[in-house]
Parts: sequence; structure tokens; C-alpha cells
Amino acid sequence: MAQDVRFAGYAAIFDRVDRGGDVVRAGAFGGVRAAGVPLLWQHGPGQVIGAIERLEEDARGLRVIGRVSARTAAGREAAAGLKAGALDGLSFGYRVREARGAGPRELLALDLVEVSLVTHPMQDRARVHKVEGFTPTRAPSSNCA
Repeated sequence: MAQDVRFAGYAAIFDRVDRGGDVVRAGAFGGVRAAGVPLLWQHGPGQVIGAIERLEEDARGLRVIGRVSARTAAGREAAAGLKAGALDGLSFGYRVREARGAGPRELLALDLVEVSLVTHPMQDRARVHKVEGFTPTRAPSSNCA
């Protein structure tokens, strides 16, 4: 029987240009709270795959602790990918409240809409770095803390 999978990682890394030309600055998420922030599969609005248990900004970025539920097919797929070490990307959906510049655009204040487990994150270092109860089957990436 499939079971829930708990993980930790970073959905955003501060001061790094992402593939879209944006840079998230420290403090952009303000006093973000996990309540009401869904955990999605590949940013699909109809693909809620679990829950965010904890969100906080630290010196590195937006740290996330979440739990993937095995109740849906997408949740089972995500959980299997995490357990196998085949899936480790994290990303987030947001609305811009304050930004400056262009190329790169500095994101200074954001409303967090969702956090997603993804195959290809916009920020190359936005990754899951721990999956509870499982040892990675591939070598850990150098960008995990």
C-alpha cells in the first residue's frame, strides 16, 4: 500500500538569477505562513498532491517542509519519484507586489500562491534535499544543503 512521503527543501534560493531572468531577494516572502498554501504537482491548479507543513525564509531562501499524500494518482507518482531519487525539483507560484529593474528583475515583495514539486525548476538550486525515511538512490546534487 502506498504511503505519504514527507520532504524538506528550498522552493526559492535568494540572490540567484532564475531561467526567467528574475532574482528573488531576501524578505520577498514577508511573514509567509504554510496555512492556505497548497502543494501542487507540476504547478497544476487541479493537482493538489499534499500539504505544506512549514514555510520560512532563512539565510538561503524559502525553506519548505511538506507531505505528499498517496490518496491521488498524481500524489502517488510524486511520492514514487521522491523515494526513487528521480524527482527533486521545487518551484513556487506567486503574484508580484514589488519589483525593480529588468534583466534581471529583482523580486522584492511577493504573494506566495502555491509550492510545486516539479521535474524542471526555474531556479536550478530549488530542490528537495531530504526525503524522510529514504536514502537517495542517486548521488546527491551539489546544490543541496
